[in-house]
Amino acid sequence: MSGGPTGANGPLSGRLIVLGITGSIAAFKAPEIVRALRAAGADVQALLTPAATRFVSPLTLRTLTGHTVDADLLDLLPDGRIGHIVAANSADAILVAPATAQWLGAMAGGLAGDVVTATCLATTAPVVVAPAMDGEMWAHPATATNVARLTNDFGYTVVSPESGALASGSSGVGRLPEPATLVEALVAAIGSTPIREPNEARRPPLVPSGDLSGRRVVITAGGTEEPIDAVRILANRSSGRQGVALAEAARDRGADVVLIAARVAIPLPEGVEIVRVATVADLQSALERTLLPPPAGAAATPADLFIAAAAVSDFRMAGGPSKEKLRRDGALTLHLEPTPDLLAAIAAALGPRAKRATKLIGFSAESGATKRAAEKLTAKDLDCIVANDVSAPGIGFESAENAVEILHVDGSTQRIGPAPKRVVADGILDQAVRLLSKTTRG
Repeated sequence: MSGGPTGANGPLSGRLIVLGITGSIAAFKAPEIVRALRAAGADVQALLTPAATRFVSPLTLRTLTGHTVDADLLDLLPDGRIGHIVAANSADAILVAPATAQWLGAMAGGLAGDVVTATCLATTAPVVVAPAMDGEMWAHPATATNVARLTNDFGYTVVSPESGALASGSSGVGRLPEPATLVEALVAAIGSTPIREPNEARRPPLVPSGDLSGRRVVITAGGTEEPIDAVRILANRSSGRQGVALAEAARDRGADVVLIAARVAIPLPEGVEIVRVATVADLQSALERTLLPPPAGAAATPADLFIAAAAVSDFRMAGGPSKEKLRRDGALTLHLEPTPDLLAAIAAALGPRAKRATKLIGFSAESGATKRAAEKLTAKDLDCIVANDVSAPGIGFESAENAVEILHVDGSTQRIGPAPKRVVADGILDQAVRLLSKTTRG
C-alpha cells in the first residue's frame, strides 16, 4: 500500500494537497497527477464526484495515495469525522483536475451537490482549477462567465486548458494541462504560507494498516472436494486466490487471522493460522471448532468477523464414496445428495444477526444478476454478501482479477472491480471495518 509523499525534499514537501476529480474523460489521468504531486513531496487526498468514479477507480487512487477516497458527500470517515470538512480544514491547497463545465457552473453558483464543491466551499486554502472539455464548450460565454467568477470573486487560480487532440476527435483548446504544469501552479498558489495542519491526526486518515488490530478474523478459501471413489473427486474451479488475498489483507491490517484452506492453487500466506480441509465435512468441523463457543466448538474467544470465501461443494456421493475404484465399462450414473449449507448453519448457531458478536460475510458466485445473492443475504441472516461475478472472461475463478458487488441488509451496495484480487480484498475489508465499528466490544 502506497502512502505519504515520495519526494521528501520537493517543492510541496509536507503539504497536503486535496485532489478533486470530476466527471471528465480526462479523469483517467488522475493517477499521473497523484504521482507528480507525491514526487513533489505532497501528501495527497483524492475526492471524486459520482461521475468521476466512472472514469477512475477509487481503489486505484486509494492505493496510490494511501488515503481513503471520498466519493460520497454523506460518507463519514472511519473515525466518524465528516470527510469533506476534514479535507477542507487541513488542505494546504485544493487542486480540481479535471474540472468539467458542469462543475465550473455548480461551483460558480455555490452549489454543494458533490464532495468536491462542498470541500471547496468549506475551505480557506488556495484552490487551483484545471478545466478540461471540448473546445466549443470551453469557448462558450457561460463557461467564460463561470471562470471569471471563480477567478475574480473567489480568488481561485484557473489553469487554462492546453491545445491538442480532444476526446471528441477534434483538435483545439480543451486538453487537461500536464501534471508538471499543475504542480507549478500549486507551488505558486501556496507560496510561503506555513503548513496549515501539521498534526497528522487532524488530517484525512491514511488507509489504516491497523484498523483490524485486535480483531479475530476467520476466512475460508479455495474449493472443497468430495471423493467419488479412491481416485476421483467432485471439485470446482476455485483457485483460492480471493480468500488468500483477504487473509493477507486482514493480516496486514492488524487482524489475528485464521485461514481455513481447502484446495488452493497458490502458496498460503505467512503470519496467519492455517487450518487445512478437503471435504465439506472437514470444513464443517473446522468452522464449528473455530467459530462456535464450547461445548459445541472450541472457540473460547469468539471471532469478530467470518468471511466465507471458499467455494463449497453443493453435492457429494449419496451414502459416501465407492469403496472400490469405479470401472469404465460403459455409462455411469452417480447418485448425489446435497451437502449441508454450512454458512446458514453457522449463522443459526451464532444467533440472530442483531445480537451476535460475529459479523458474517458470505460469498455468492453469480452470472451478472445479484437477485439470488440478495435472497441468500436475507435467508441466511448475514451482515452482508459479496456477489462474485464469474460470468465475464478474465475475472473470477482461476484469474488474478475479480469484480464483485457487496450487498447490505439496508439495501445499499458497493461495486468493486474489475481489479486485482488484493484490491478487491481491501475493498471488502473496508466494508467489514464499517460493520465492526457498529459493534460494541465488551
